Amino acid sequence: MIKQFFAVVFAGSLIASAHAQEAPDALVQQVTEEVLEIVRKDKDIQGGSTQKVIDLVDKKVLPHFNFPHMTALAMGKDWKKATPPQQQALTHEFKTLLVRTYANALTGYKNQKIVYKPFKMNAGETDVLVRTEVLQPGSKPVQLDYSLEKLDGGWKVYDVVVAGISLVTNYRDQFGQEVRNGGVDGLIASISAKNKSLEANLAKAEKK
Repeated sequence: MIKQFFAVVFAGSLIASAHAQEAPDALVQQVTEEVLEIVRKDKDIQGGSTQKVIDLVDKKVLPHFNFPHMTALAMGKDWKKATPPQQQALTHEFKTLLVRTYANALTGYKNQKIVYKPFKMNAGETDVLVRTEVLQPGSKPVQLDYSLEKLDGGWKVYDVVVAGISLVTNYRDQFGQEVRNGGVDGLIASISAKNKSLEANLAKAEKK
């Protein structure tokens, strides 16, 4: 389920660029198409090169997603239980989890098409929703929406909603259970273990 979820998310989630002050809907369309064009034409990525995918994620995604905000939303009320060093560790591990999962999913990207829905934004608005739809051959269209907030550095993504399912809240029950079982440190250890497992799987896929 998670892999399928991210396979759809990643098709349109690389939406940041140097043009950070651009209107959020234009930013989504411009950079999504740019990234998908790279994916379509890069023979190494099409051949399953996870390192190239990770490099693409590092370049296009990391500087423009608000990972602290995303992690806080995924943690819910448990975020306040974490000390500042724990919050920093959680943010790092959650970011790594998303990047590794993205990379694993993007290697399977083929010919999905993105449709951009009409967008309206009021003057001075700093929190917006950009709506898109993913068309997949042989499957029903999937609604793919982005929540963005305007910060000093420009527009940042803090959530992605796929077919009505929020990326960050999708983890909330799981993270809450981990905190109940082993505390915040237990959650950090659990995410770290998942990251190591994903890294090992990606390394094996790279060797094939």
